[in-house]
Amino acid sequence: MRFIVACLMLGVGLAVFAIRLQHAGPYDPPEGGNLLGGALALLIGGLLLVPSLPKALRWAALAASPVVLFFALYATLAELEEVVVLTAPDRSGESVGLRLWIVDRDDGEWVGMPADKAEAHGLDDARVELLRDGETRCVLAMRHDDPTTVNAIHHRRADKYAVQRLATRIGLFGEDAGPGEVAIQLTPCPEG
Repeated sequence: MRFIVACLMLGVGLAVFAIRLQHAGPYDPPEGGNLLGGALALLIGGLLLVPSLPKALRWAALAASPVVLFFALYATLAELEEVVVLTAPDRSGESVGLRLWIVDRDDGEWVGMPADKAEAHGLDDARVELLRDGETRCVLAMRHDDPTTVNAIHHRRADKYAVQRLATRIGLFGEDAGPGEVAIQLTPCPEG
């Protein structure tokens, strides 16, 4: 049993890092909760393979493994479908890559995010770079706060992304967009 859990944790931990290789552009390592989930899965998997591991530590690792497994699986599955990178400045003015799910409508490409994240990156009437399908291009990011638009983008993401549907079913996401969520419309930058 311990060997099976160890192999599962190592496999899922590696998947958190490896799944990102499928996306075009430079490798973007996981960060935040995704990094923590992957690193803890690798740590638990490695610990469980140590034959002389004290019994108490082995049981603690086995007890933590379901929670860590959930976070590592979520981090992997979130990258399984289309992910784009929106390059925008952070509060210090340094460019950072925001990994986002994207949907298309007749009026452009759209992403959703918490309002504070949009504010932190100045995503309201801003010129930013979008990496999609291996191509980087300039887009204008226009923030929309109205609940009708935000919910429409949220629902369209749920239609496109199986992981969002799963997360909604287990209570991580609501059926509708949360009160702090905004939608960002991405349209091509004007020529010249």
